[in-house]
Amino acid sequence: MKNSKNVLKYLIGKGSINNLSELLSSHKQNTHIYLVDIFFKDNGTLTNSLPIRSNDLLFFVDSTDEPSTNYINNLLENIQNQYTTFPNAIIGIGGGTTLDTAKAISNLLTNEGKAEDYQGWDLVKKAGVYKIGIPTISGTGAEASRTCVMTNYKTGLKLGMNSDHTIYDQLILDPNLTKTVPRNQYFYTGMDTYIHCLESLNGSHRHALSDAFSHQAIQLCREIFLSEDMMSDENREKLMVASYLGGCAIANSFVGVVHPFSAGLSVALGTHHCIGNCITMTAMEAFYPKEIEEFWKMADKQGVDIPRGIAKNLPEEKYNTLYNSTVIHEKPLANALGQHFADILTFEKVKETFKLM
Repeated sequence: MKNSKNVLKYLIGKGSINNLSELLSSHKQNTHIYLVDIFFKDNGTLTNSLPIRSNDLLFFVDSTDEPSTNYINNLLENIQNQYTTFPNAIIGIGGGTTLDTAKAISNLLTNEGKAEDYQGWDLVKKAGVYKIGIPTISGTGAEASRTCVMTNYKTGLKLGMNSDHTIYDQLILDPNLTKTVPRNQYFYTGMDTYIHCLESLNGSHRHALSDAFSHQAIQLCREIFLSEDMMSDENREKLMVASYLGGCAIANSFVGVVHPFSAGLSVALGTHHCIGNCITMTAMEAFYPKEIEEFWKMADKQGVDIPRGIAKNLPEEKYNTLYNSTVIHEKPLANALGQHFADILTFEKVKETFKLM
């Protein structure tokens, strides 16, 4: 076991984003950098409400694709070329892609090198710039986790900066910001919390606290996704809490089989993380038979479409890429299947599993 860290401070409740200016008041002497999901670029309702000063910088994070190491490095260079005083606050506003991008930029501003230099566990040695996370969609747990996931297309590795320095200093959890999330995406992203926690509870690297976070998050997911209206005001606030708890759970444990297979889909086919997890769940009967039954029950209840057949008939070289991009995730696979997971996840087994998706 190791010494664990969670987010130091958080505000939760409708309209809590209005406290942002006050939270930044003790960090006002230098530049603030706002990293906002591109979804809000043509919608001034959010950006016009932000306390952006003349010396602050606003960047829109392209969430069309999930973060790559190249994207992070290019954004970092762009930021460094524009500020006149070294930034003393980073504000990330958006979904998991934007929140992870803000965490990565915070770390890289104070640690030399490139994003790919810090893919792994506890490689970040210096605290990053003070950062505030404001999620506008719930489920990834990026607001609470100690990682920021990036894909290195040169190495085929999808992995984050897993470090205590990556954790946000402050969160604002305002359920009003999730009102505009498309229905299917709301489900896909919310399921990331459910999947995080079922993987944690079925793994070997766990303890009483991570179990408590996971159990409570899963219970909230059941209340939300088995209800008549998963996007009611009450359920959107519940999902924001479940997402935070799921992020805390995974910060104190590991994921399992689903996330490595989902990472394989991201690297080989460009599938986004949350929908990739849902697609992967459809082929997990051999690993999580009870959970897949409940997953389908929730999807059916909410009338959500889960894409099928995306990896059924692919060229052999694609299956090679899928295999290599999956089994490279040793820690979560060992957590789920033991140290000899490679004896279980042979090339043929991995290929067969992807063909079920």
